[in-house]
Amino acid sequence: MPEQNNDKLKARVAFLTQADIPVLKQTARELDALRDDGNRLSARNVANAISGDPMLTVKLLRYLQQHKHRSQTSEVMQIEQALLMLGVEAFYNKVPPAPLVQDALKGQTEALVQLLHVVHRSHRAAGYAFDWAVRLNDLHYEEVRIAALLHDLSEMLMWIYAPTEMLLIHAMQKQDKTLRSKAVQEQVLGFNLLDLQKELVKAWELPQLLLMLMDDENSSKSRVRNVVLAVNLARHSAHGWDDAALPDDYEALGALLRIPATDAMVLVSPDEGNSCDLSKPH
Repeated sequence: MPEQNNDKLKARVAFLTQADIPVLKQTARELDALRDDGNRLSARNVANAISGDPMLTVKLLRYLQQHKHRSQTSEVMQIEQALLMLGVEAFYNKVPPAPLVQDALKGQTEALVQLLHVVHRSHRAAGYAFDWAVRLNDLHYEEVRIAALLHDLSEMLMWIYAPTEMLLIHAMQKQDKTLRSKAVQEQVLGFNLLDLQKELVKAWELPQLLLMLMDDENSSKSRVRNVVLAVNLARHSAHGWDDAALPDDYEALGALLRIPATDAMVLVSPDEGNSCDLSKPH
């Protein structure tokens, strides 16, 4: 990476490290309602409210990592476990569900719409990853779900903090579909979103397991391949089920689950009832 681009990447990481990351309005409403209802206020219910919000999920994990006790030897990647360690009341005080994404992007309607598209895509990816991890008898399926949910976190953050540049990238790619995302991002932002993601995970001292699961270069590992395939399927099917890349996704999913590609296609087909949002733990 050219030195100038590297400086831009470092500056962006430093900015995002100091920023108070906003959360989704719906998440804040759910958490406020739980806090007002003593009968429903529990670590599990609060975890369910947090689990569909990538921004609040990473805020919680980042806080816990940066304030972990010396006696804590293992890293925490599960939301309910994090809440049990921190305490529900301490969560509301230390990692409050504020500010709001909708306020941060006030007057930037198109950028807000695009951000919500990415969040929805992440929900679908998390749902796929969760479902496949269960089928693969992965006892730590929640870790895989969170890795898929947060896989495109850097893209979400840039829609919030650099909406003008992200809209330009979106317009350029819409005009010329042959443009590679990495090249356009580096042209407009001075760095690519994958590099930003890796640097943020390191700078925020997020769990090493999360870094590994979110790193596409580790796709030889079954759990990482699960995350990568879930993200790809959610991305390729975002604008319809006729995308040219989907047959390759079905082949790869079939190999992962050890089933024929035709069965993999049926498994994820919306006609088979799999289009629901599986991203929240059941």
